[in-house]
Amino acid sequence: MVLPDGLTARRPTEADHARVQATLGDWWGHLGGEFGDLQRALLLPRLFFQHFTATSTLVEDADGRIAAFLVGFLSPDRPAAYVHFVGVDPAMRGTGLGRRLYEAFFTAATARGAREVRCITGPANRDSVAFHTRMGFVLEPGDREEDGIPVHSDYDGPGLDRVSFVRPLP
Repeated sequence: MVLPDGLTARRPTEADHARVQATLGDWWGHLGGEFGDLQRALLLPRLFFQHFTATSTLVEDADGRIAAFLVGFLSPDRPAAYVHFVGVDPAMRGTGLGRRLYEAFFTAATARGAREVRCITGPANRDSVAFHTRMGFVLEPGDREEDGIPVHSDYDGPGLDRVSFVRPLP
């Protein structure tokens, strides 16, 4: 993966868990308030830094500060990959860093036999919806719509609605 000058990519380790967790509130602008911050923290438990590092990436600047991360994995049940969580430092947005993370993940997933990539986001995260559609993801039909966006009610449990995406791989 080609990165902007001064950035390096590597596989995350368990020691990175707390560092990544510390970015979640600020990087998401505390979307959804304290409840939103808690949801994001609960979506990224330590197990992802213990068991899913071979298909995940952490990007750091020259001072060792986290610039971006992508946590993804391959489905053990079907030829699919899943982007579980991705974040880019707001100061680095618009540089193509997020796109590069996804493209590297697509390449790795394809090499391992995946034929599609799936991911979700919250319906309030319009920036995420826009980013994913620009990346070639298709919105999957939901059981209702919010401002023209298909939403899956209670996708992750009561009151935890999500927008679901799929993108074919070559």
